[in-house]
Amino acid sequence: MKQLLEAGLHFGHHARRWNPKMKPYIFGKRNGIFIIDLEKTLERLTVAYNAARSITESGKDIIFVGTKQQARPIIEEEARRCGAPFVTVRWVGGLLTNFNVVSTRITRLAELERILSNTQLAAPKKETLRLQREYRTLSKLFNGLQQLDRLPGAIYVVDPVREATAVAEARRMKIPVIALIDTNGNPELIDYPIPGNDDALRSIRLVTSHIASAVMEGKKQFETEVEEKTEAKADKEG
Repeated sequence: MKQLLEAGLHFGHHARRWNPKMKPYIFGKRNGIFIIDLEKTLERLTVAYNAARSITESGKDIIFVGTKQQARPIIEEEARRCGAPFVTVRWVGGLLTNFNVVSTRITRLAELERILSNTQLAAPKKETLRLQREYRTLSKLFNGLQQLDRLPGAIYVVDPVREATAVAEARRMKIPVIALIDTNGNPELIDYPIPGNDDALRSIRLVTSHIASAVMEGKKQFETEVEEKTEAKADKEG
């Protein structure tokens, strides 16, 4: 609880910018600012942590999403720490709802990376420049998604109001949404809402690092189970 308080998770938006559906998570109001009930935050963070761990224990990925300026470096850092795919520049429409098509662009990015890293590349200068331009364009959009080879088990979002397209696509595809949601959001659209300040750096970092740690735990458990099954199969065949 002390960590949540020190990170400023209890500071919501101005009272005139609120969604009444967040009322169950609001403790009160101070100087025109809604104060979030940190007991509810801690409770929902625990639920979200367990969900993230369970999802990755089954071998599925969770995409980390945060395109607002203050969230970008934290999302990328924590996603890389736990080996999760991430989106920090712009959510590409159809990433979930039209994954088969979008995934071809992700595959193309990997292909271009291989081509351009080949020191023996003998293509004409004009062709090389064209490939480099294509690579830069695709890299900007899909740089954090190169490991994504199938639909994720969930998405984790910082500020679901800003990331409304990502949330809508996930809901349409019945993919669970975990989100750090402020007093202006609609928790009914989120499977695992974590009520809290989604603007402050310390708040974003605290929640995102917890979800990343849950992902790491889940992945470790999944890998352990795979190893045990492989060993058991080898023993049986031997």
